[in-house]
Parts: sequence; C-alpha cells; structure tokens
Amino acid sequence: MAPTPRITPHSAFQTLPLVDIQGLFSDCAAARIETAAALGRAASQAGFLYVTGHGIDPQIINRIKQRTVEYFAQPLEQKMNDYIGLSSNHSGYVPEGEEQFVEGSIDHKEAFDVGFDYRLPHGTRPMLGANRWPALPGFKEDVKAYYDAVFSLNLTLFRGFALALGLAENAFTQRVNNPPSQLRLIHYPFAPDAPVDRPGIGAHTDYECFTILLPTAPGLEVLNGAGQWIDVPLVDGAFVINIGDMMEVLSNGTYVATAHRVRKVAQERYSFPMFCACDYDTVIEPVAQLLDPATPSRYGPVVCGEHLYAQTLQTFRYLKQRLARGELSLPDGAKGLSSFGRTARAVEV
Repeated sequence: MAPTPRITPHSAFQTLPLVDIQGLFSDCAAARIETAAALGRAASQAGFLYVTGHGIDPQIINRIKQRTVEYFAQPLEQKMNDYIGLSSNHSGYVPEGEEQFVEGSIDHKEAFDVGFDYRLPHGTRPMLGANRWPALPGFKEDVKAYYDAVFSLNLTLFRGFALALGLAENAFTQRVNNPPSQLRLIHYPFAPDAPVDRPGIGAHTDYECFTILLPTAPGLEVLNGAGQWIDVPLVDGAFVINIGDMMEVLSNGTYVATAHRVRKVAQERYSFPMFCACDYDTVIEPVAQLLDPATPSRYGPVVCGEHLYAQTLQTFRYLKQRLARGELSLPDGAKGLSSFGRTARAVEV
C-alpha cells in the first residue's frame, strides 16, 4: 500500500472528519487498508477526527460516567485523600489549579488520573506503576473495565495509523506492551461568573501518540490551519481522536499534533480522554521507511517515557515544586511545552 499522500498539515477545516472504523476489525486485508486510508487522510488534514464503529459496549461507557459523577460529588477533603502528589506513578486526584499549561493561568477543572496498572516488582518508572484507587464502591472495577476496552481500541487505531503510512500493521503495536498510557476522568464545573477564555488560554497539544476522547458536553475547540478555533460538537456514539506529539514525530510530520482548548462551558461537563503512548523506553523518531533524500527526518529522537515525564514535570504544580527544590530533574534534552504541532508552528512564524 502506498503511504498517505503528503498534504500540508491542518487544512482550514471547519468541521471534523468522521471515520467509521469497523473495517479495521475485518479479516479482509483490503477492508482494513481502505479504512486505514480514510483514517490517515483525516489525521493528515485535520489531526482531529470522530470515529464510530468502535465496538465498545455502551454499558461500559455508562458505568464509568456514573462512577465519575459519584466520585467528584464527594467533599474535597475526601478526594484529597487520593491526591496525585501522594502517588509514585502520577495517578490519583488532581484538584483545580494543579495543572498549568501557561504560567499564571489556571484550568478550571478537577480530574482523576489512572495509568496502566503495572504491578510487577521490577520495571516501575515515574509514570508507570500500580494505580492509586479510591475506596468508592465499584469505582476501581468500572473504571478499569473502561480503561481495558479503550486500550484495546487504541491498539486497533495504532494498526490503522501504521497501515495508512504504508507500514506493517504491527509497526507501532510491537512497541505497546506496558505503556505509560493514562486515562483521565475530568470534571469541569459550571461557573457562570468565570471570564470567557481569551485565545491561547488552556491551549495545548497532547504529549502522547494520540488521544481517544469521550466527551459528554460541548466545550472543546480545535485550532485549524487558518488559525481559527473550531467548535467540536458531540456526535452520538462517536469518540474524538486527536494526534499527539509522539505520533507527529513517528510519522515525520505527516500527522501533526493539534492544539486544542476547552472554552467556558454553559453546563457542568465531564470528559474522558485516554492518552495513548508507546512503551516507556521506546525511542520516538521518524520511522525509517518514511525517510528518503527528498524527505529527510524533521525531528530528533526522544524517549517516550522521558518525554512524557518531562512534559508532566513542567505542567503539574506538585512536580514543579519538587523540581524547584532540586528533588527532581528534567531528563537530558527535555523539550519545552508545545514543542510540536500547530502551536509550535505559530511560535516559529
């Protein structure tokens, strides 16, 4: 299969493309290739897309929504027992104001972060280990069921993205065994008196390869190639997928990490992004088959887990405080926030 044609990334799209990915589950190679081509076109032209035909049981989705509402309805004091700063693998409760993508700005949300539940006695890393679970009945079981279902979908999408680039289907999945992939349960409270975000506040690209997002209300906006913020309305039964930093590197820029933000919402909102990564020690660099004298590498190598850790160190208050006290240090060659994607292009210009 020929690779996806090189298109100037981020066309001036006004709506997100929608791809039915049922064909990726087919036993027929031609059906998988055809579906992957549509996936690749959407990732190249917009970097953001809807996917349907994913096969995830609606009951699994309903249960995680219910548990999330129950968890965030607890008093703050109860939730702080699960504070992420008490963990060794960056899992747990994230209070409002803990994250800062831009110094001096606060994202008005709270979250609960769940990682790949790695329980072996060896191989733990700053972003990989056993999760902290709250005592709330049913929470661990229902959240883990959702994580496992979406993790399976993430492997299917990795195969599709590889096929769309003209690579073997397992080109990426062979590097996805015990990854520091993180699921976030996010609560955006309704704040009628909060000022509307000015352009750029809260805007960011995602660090990992791609994100599988289950939104529950409007509020997400995406930056297109013309520098316009485009609304992302809900589509029944669809997940929203967006390309992250590391997939931009692996594809040598064929897929581009896309800046996005959440505007002031007119209602209470919950969101469920799954950030899909490769294994911790994977060297993220353009795939050799995508390079030739006319298309040289556009990126230097980064180590997956180290890049993820470095970006997280620069975003979360408890980690920045430890960094300032000299208890932690950035990995060698660590990149600043928004080093890739549409945001980086704007900075370069």
